[in-house]
Amino acid sequence: MAGVSPNGSQAGLTTFSLDGCSVDAQPGETILQAARRHGVEIPHLCYTDGLRPDGNCRACVVEISGERPLAPSCCRTPTEGMQVSSHSERARHSQKMVLELLRSDVADTAYTRESELELWADKLDIGPARFPARAQPAQDVSHPAIAVNLDACIQCTRCQRACREEQVNDVIGYAQRGSQAEIVFDIADPMGHSSCVGCGECVQACPTGALMPAGEVGLAAPDKTVDSVCPYCGVGCLLTYHVKDNRILYVTGRDGPANHGRLCVKGRFGFDYVNHPHRLTTPLIRKPGVPKSAEVSFDPDGWRDIFREVDWDEALDLAAEGLKKIRDQHGGQALAGFGSAKGSNEEAYLFQKLVRTGFGTNNVDHCTRLCHASSVAALLEGIGSAAVSNQVEDVAEAEVIVVIGSNTPENHPVAATFMKNAAKAGKTLIVMDPRRTELARHASYYLQFKPDTDVALLNAMIYTIIEEDLVNTAFVEQRTEDFELIRHNVAGFSPEEMAPVCGIEAATIREVARRYATASGSMIFWGMGISQHIHGTDNARCLIALALMTGQVGRPGTGLHPLRGQNNVQGASDSGLIPMVFPDYQRVDNDAARERFEALWHTALDDKPGLTVVEIMNAILDGSLHGMYIMGENPAMSDPNLHHARQALAGLDHLVVQDLFLTETAFFADVVLPASAFPEKTGTFTNTDRRVQLGRRALDPPGDARQDLDIIQDIARRLGLDWHYADVESVFVEMRQAMASIGGISWQRLERASSVTYPCTSEDDPGQPVVFQDDFPTASGRGRFVPARLISADELPDKDFPYVLITGRQLEHWHTGAMTRRSRVLDAIEPEPVINIHPEDLAGIGGTEGDLLRVVSRRGELIAYARADSSMRREEIFIPFCYQEAAANLLTNEALDPYGKIPEFKYCAVQVEVARGVEA
Repeated sequence: MAGVSPNGSQAGLTTFSLDGCSVDAQPGETILQAARRHGVEIPHLCYTDGLRPDGNCRACVVEISGERPLAPSCCRTPTEGMQVSSHSERARHSQKMVLELLRSDVADTAYTRESELELWADKLDIGPARFPARAQPAQDVSHPAIAVNLDACIQCTRCQRACREEQVNDVIGYAQRGSQAEIVFDIADPMGHSSCVGCGECVQACPTGALMPAGEVGLAAPDKTVDSVCPYCGVGCLLTYHVKDNRILYVTGRDGPANHGRLCVKGRFGFDYVNHPHRLTTPLIRKPGVPKSAEVSFDPDGWRDIFREVDWDEALDLAAEGLKKIRDQHGGQALAGFGSAKGSNEEAYLFQKLVRTGFGTNNVDHCTRLCHASSVAALLEGIGSAAVSNQVEDVAEAEVIVVIGSNTPENHPVAATFMKNAAKAGKTLIVMDPRRTELARHASYYLQFKPDTDVALLNAMIYTIIEEDLVNTAFVEQRTEDFELIRHNVAGFSPEEMAPVCGIEAATIREVARRYATASGSMIFWGMGISQHIHGTDNARCLIALALMTGQVGRPGTGLHPLRGQNNVQGASDSGLIPMVFPDYQRVDNDAARERFEALWHTALDDKPGLTVVEIMNAILDGSLHGMYIMGENPAMSDPNLHHARQALAGLDHLVVQDLFLTETAFFADVVLPASAFPEKTGTFTNTDRRVQLGRRALDPPGDARQDLDIIQDIARRLGLDWHYADVESVFVEMRQAMASIGGISWQRLERASSVTYPCTSEDDPGQPVVFQDDFPTASGRGRFVPARLISADELPDKDFPYVLITGRQLEHWHTGAMTRRSRVLDAIEPEPVINIHPEDLAGIGGTEGDLLRVVSRRGELIAYARADSSMRREEIFIPFCYQEAAANLLTNEALDPYGKIPEFKYCAVQVEVARGVEA
C-alpha cells in the first residue's frame, strides 16, 4: 500500500510501544513529545516547548526494555519497535524521588498559581518532603519588571536557555558547583544592575515562580485571557492578555509566526499605560479666549486652564462644524488629516476615506512620512511594490544577512533574536551602521561607516561586484532594465576612492561585496538610518540595485526588507493613509484607479496628490491650510524642527485631536476626543512581514472614551456622509473590495488563524511569504536600476556646530513616549532624557557621565544627561526623541528628501557643552 512501510507503519513515522499501547512518533519527535500528542502524561520540568531539550531535571525518565539506565524522555527519540514504560514501578519511583528532592529545595512561599513543580507533585501524590531544605537566597527586586525569587528555583536552566539560546542576550548563567550552584545574572549581579534588557523570556520559561513579573500578579486569578497582538513595533508579535477586573495583570507571548512566543520588554511589560491617570475619559473643548502658542507649557495636570469638559454631542458638533466651515469657505485643500500607524487597518481606511470624501482632498498622511517614505519611493520606482519581499524568518534560509541603518535589537528586538539565532547557526551576519549596535557583537563583519556616506559605501560595493564579474548576468538580462545606467554611474566609486569618504577600508568593502554577491542566498534589512536623510531614496536605490544585480531576490533566504517601525505603519500605508495613493497603492492621479474608487465610494475624488506631513505644516504657515483632524499622531513631538511644527499647529483656525492622552499636539486643539487604546479595540494590523493579524478587544475603554471607528463615523455623518458601518468586520469587508492584495482574507479566516500573509487573492490561497519569484509588479514586469549620486546632508558640521546629531528610539520607549512614558516599568528603566556621547568627547568638553549637557542646533536647544557610550564615533552624539522635557526634534532639520519627502532626522550639526549652573 502506498505510504506504508514494510513493517506496517506509515512512511516517515516511527511505531513503538508506550505503556503497552502501540503509538507512532513523527520525524524528530522525542518520546515525551509523542506521549503528549497521544494523551500520555509524563512528568517534566526542565523541558518546555520552544526551548532546546536539556534533560537535566530527570523528572521525565522512562524505562526502555533492554536498557539498564532510565532515559530522559525529553531528549530521547524512539526507534522502531522500542518498548517504553512511563509508569513502571522503577520509572515512577525515580520520577517521584526527583520531584520530592526538588520540593525539599524550595521554600514554602508561593509566587505563582501555576507552579509546574506543584502540579506534578499533586498528580503523583508526593507528600511532605523528607529531606532538609537548602539555605535560601534572599529575594532580588532590583529590577522594575522582574522579581527574582531564587528560593523557588529548581535550577532547571529553562531561564538560561531562554536568555542565551532564544533571545541570545547572554545575561543568565549557571555558576558554582554542587550545593553552591546557582542561577546568576552577568557576574552574580543583582538583576536590576545587570545587562538584562527586561524581555521577560526567562519569566515565561520559569516553571516555579522563581522569576516573576514584579508585584504579586502571579497569585491573582485572571477573569479571562484574550489573544491579541503587540501594539508597539512592526514585528507584530502575537500575545495573550491575562485580565482581571478590566485591568491587564500580565502578558505572555503566543506562538505567532513572527515571534514564536517571544516578546520584548515593551510587549511584555508596557501595557499599564491604559490605566494611567492621564487617560482622557471625557471630551474637551478649548475655553474661549485661551490663545494658542508655540511656547505652550505641556502640563497634562493643568488642562483645566485651557479646556473644559463637555458631552459627546457638543464636542462632535463643534469638531465637525469647524471642519465643515473651512471646507465650505476655503475648499477642501484648506483641510488636512493625520491618521495613525498605531490604529487598526479599518481605522486607517475609514480615516483616509473621510478626508478624501468628506474634506474633498488628498491631504492625508501619517508617520510613514517620517519613517520609510524614501524607502517606499525607491521600492515603488524600482520594483513596483513598497512591501517587503521576504519575511524576517527567512534569515534561517539565508547564507548572508545584511543589516544596515537599523539598531534592530532596540527597535525590533524580537526580529533581532532571529538574526542572532541565525548568526549562532553559522550564517554570515554583516552589520553596517555609524553606531556600534548590540547586533554588531554577533556579526561576522561590522562596518562602522561615517554618517551621511551610505551611497559612497554601497556604490563601492556595486562597483566591486561589476569589476570582479560577480553580476548575475542571466537575472539581469531576463528580469531587469537599465543596468547600463548603474554601470556608468559607479565608474568613479571604486572602494579605493570611497574608503576615505566612508571610513571603511577598501579591502573590507570588497570582501563584503563578494560575500553578498556569491552567497546562495543574501537578505538585506534596513531601518531609518537608511531612510531618514535627504538622500534616503538614493540610499534605498543602492540596496535595490545590489539585490537586482546579484539576483538576490524572489527566492527564500534572499530579498529586501525595510523593517517597518510602528505596529501598523505597513497596514496604514496599504490602506491608503498617504497623500498620493488610494488603498493598495493606486495612484490618485491615475484615471482608472480614481474612477474605480469613485464607483466604490459613490463620490467624485480629487485627482491631485495631497500634501505630506512637513508640506502640510508649511502650508499652514503660508496661510493656505486652516484646519486639521489628527488621530493618534503627535507632530508636536515627532516632526523635525519642533518650533516650526508647533508654530504651525498654533496657527490653525480649527484643530481636532483624537487620542488617549492630552499629548503635546492636543494642547493646540480646539476639540479633544478621548479614544480607545489598543487593548480596548478589535481590528486588523499588518506587520513588517505583510502578515495581516487580528487584534482582539480585552478591555473596556475608561469613562466616556469611545471606539475610534465610532468617532470617525460620527464626524463623517456630521460632514454629510451617509456612513453606517455596523462593526469593524463590515469595514474590513469593504476593504477587501478595495484591495486585491487581501481579497482572499476573510474575517472568519482571521478569527481562526489570527495571522494571514498577503498577497492573498483567494480563500484557498495560503498567502505569499516570498514575492517577485517570477516577475515584478511594474509596467514591464522587470525590476529597474536607478543610479544614486553622491550628495551630502543638507547641513554639515563646521567650527560653530562641530558635532553630528543622530536621533532615534530607545529599547524601552516608543516613538514620542505618549504610551511608554506612562508605563510604570518602562519609565522606571529609562526615566531621564540622555545624550549618548563618546567618552573621549565627553572628557574633552570637561564633562563626566551623568552631567547635564546642553546641545544647540541652528533651530533650538535642549538639556539632558550625559551617557558615555563607546559605541559612538567621535564627534557624533545620539539623542532619543521620546522625552518632552528634552525633545530631540527641537534640534533636527526639516530639509526633505526630494522624492520621499522625508525629513533628515539622522543628520544635523550641533554644539555640545556642559550645562554649567543648571540644576537637575
